[in-house]
This record gives sequence, C-alpha cells and structure tokens, in this order.
Amino acid sequence: MGGGATRLYSTLTQTLSSSPLPLPPPHLGPHPPVDTNLDPSFCQEQKQTDPAELLRQCEEALRDSPPRFHRKFTHLNDGDSAPSSPIRVMQWNILAQALGEGLDSFVQCPLEALSWSHRKYLILEELLTYRPHILCLQEVDHYYDTFQPVLAGLGYSSIFCPKPWSPCLDVEGNNGPDGCALFFDQSRFEFLDSVNIRLSAMRIPTNQVAVVAILRCRSTGRCLCVAVTHLKARSGWEWLRSAQGSDLLRHLQNLLEKHTDRPTGAPTSDIPLLICGDFNATPTEEVYRRFLASPLSLDSAYKKLSQGGLTEPEYTTWKIRPTGECCTTLDYIWYSQDTLRVDAVLDMPTEEQIGPNRLPSFSYPSDHLSLVCDFSFKEKE
Repeated sequence: MGGGATRLYSTLTQTLSSSPLPLPPPHLGPHPPVDTNLDPSFCQEQKQTDPAELLRQCEEALRDSPPRFHRKFTHLNDGDSAPSSPIRVMQWNILAQALGEGLDSFVQCPLEALSWSHRKYLILEELLTYRPHILCLQEVDHYYDTFQPVLAGLGYSSIFCPKPWSPCLDVEGNNGPDGCALFFDQSRFEFLDSVNIRLSAMRIPTNQVAVVAILRCRSTGRCLCVAVTHLKARSGWEWLRSAQGSDLLRHLQNLLEKHTDRPTGAPTSDIPLLICGDFNATPTEEVYRRFLASPLSLDSAYKKLSQGGLTEPEYTTWKIRPTGECCTTLDYIWYSQDTLRVDAVLDMPTEEQIGPNRLPSFSYPSDHLSLVCDFSFKEKE
C-alpha cells in the first residue's frame, strides 16, 4: 500500500484526536484520478491515494462482520444515449456518533455495533463503494478528525456547517457539534462560491442549517448549485419544517440570481440545482409539496424507482426505538428537471437484507440509508 493510503488508514485506526484540524479553503487540496476530458497538466500535478486499496483495508477491518448490503443501480433510458461521464451524487444522514451512542436509543442494536471503532469503517466502506463526485452528509460530528482529512486524501474538498445548538453537546464524551457537510471531487468540479445558512422560520433563526455551493464542472464548463440540509425532526414540527424549506428555497433563488444574468425574481435559472437532505418529512407534508411546486422546477430523483416515476420509496429510514418501530421516507435528492437528467438510481435494500432488528446494525452504520444517483446535464436548447 502506498504512503498516502497508509497515512489514511492510520488516521482511521489511531485513537481519534480531540483537537480539530484546520479547515482548508474549498478550492485547495489533492486530487484523485480524472477522466480523459480534463486538462492533462492539471492532472499531473496531483498526488493521490488509491481508493480501491483503502476500501480493501476497510473490508479487512470488517472481516468478522456481516457483509454489507448489495444494492443495484436501476439505469434509466429515456431514448438518449448513455452519458460518457455522469455525475454521481450521494445523500446520507450518517448518524452522529454521540447521538447513536447516547440520545437516539436504538433498543435492538448492540452497543458494539454503535461503537466508533466499528462504524467508521462501515461509513467509509459505503463511500468508497460508490465513490460519489458530490457527497452530502448530515449528522457529521467527526468532521475534523476523520472525514475531512481522509476524504481530502481521496481528492475531495469540503465545507462544514455545525448546528448552533447541537444535541451532541449534551452527550458526555462528545466530539463536538454535528452538522451538514458537503464534499466534492476536485478532479470533476471547481469551487466558485458557497454560503453556510442558519435556516429561519418566519425570520426567527432555528437550530437547523444548510450548506450551499456553486461548482463548475471541469469537463463541460457548466455550473451546478448544490445544497445539503437537515430540517427539524419530530412530529408536531411540520409547520417549522415548511418554513425552513421556504427559507432555503429563498436563499437558493438569491444565490442563483447572483450567478446568472436573469433579472431579480426570475422563476428559473440556467444553473441546475441539486438539493440533498434529511427533510424529516414524509411526502405528505407541506414542505415536500413546497419543493415540488417551486418555480425552480424541482423533482425528486428517487421517484424514478417507482412505476411511472410518481411515488417515493417506501422507506429511507427503518429503526426501532423505545417508542416503537419507524419505517418511513424522510430523505431526498431534489434536482432541476429542466436542466438535469437522472441516468441511474441505486435501489433500496429489502426488508430481508435489513433484518429483523432494523437499523443501525453490524451490517449498516446508520438508521438512514444512503441515496445515490447518477445525473447528467441536459443539452441546452
């Protein structure tokens, strides 16, 4: 194994440091292998770590655990030829370590399966298996000591926004606040702009956040606006989630106007949108309907798995707490249907794969399932 991979593996295996690492600017860092459309001089300058070798190391660390879920992509054919280099996007609430061990009370999950010494390998294994170009994570509380340094070595730049009053801080021995993190593959995307948002409800700041970035695709020259968010949890807060969703849509509209020549208030933009998040809202909630009816012309990518593309999956989270079993859909990848095309969608594990004790487990590190889609830009008319 090369020196870079050895250092990354050491980052995972060593006792995790409590001192945060400095956050690099989003446009700096090493780069992984790139596709043939890119500038060769740009590629030759970059040092890289072998992700396949690191994946093998994770699998070795997990050799006594049950195998990971084997999920397949559903490839969509709308009559066009397959894209030569699709953009792979992953959305995932990875479960904050402090919450998993403390406040979330997964009564059917063994404590050993919730330990960071086990979960960190499962999380990284999932990321390395699918190798997204854009990675949107929620409940990240090991950003500085694990995710930022390890993924930087794999060629990702990142932006992190912690919650103002993270519940993780109420757990003894916590690793700091959890928050939303956006990672992007620097061989595919150039950083242009970003904003960290504390979401408001009727102009009152809340405890929920979002990260929004404008990226430029290096192979096509086209821009993309990516947002990652995590809305308020629990029943009874539907009105707050709706207000937070409206606030996020307003921020997105303002950022798009800043980067386009369209007049203020114009309903659409030439810059496609990807909005990934744990909305803590089922498809029957008002915030879901607000996104569906937005003038930004958004649709939910995972509807593509259903017959006719009309309904969401039956579940994106499945857990057992002291209050009972929860099997529902709360996570989404929204996209601009006028400017982006969904080329493939990763299917959901079956009930048999998930098992009777549900999630998390020795097989899977979070109570939420990852969502993975391949997108391509539609040709401009």
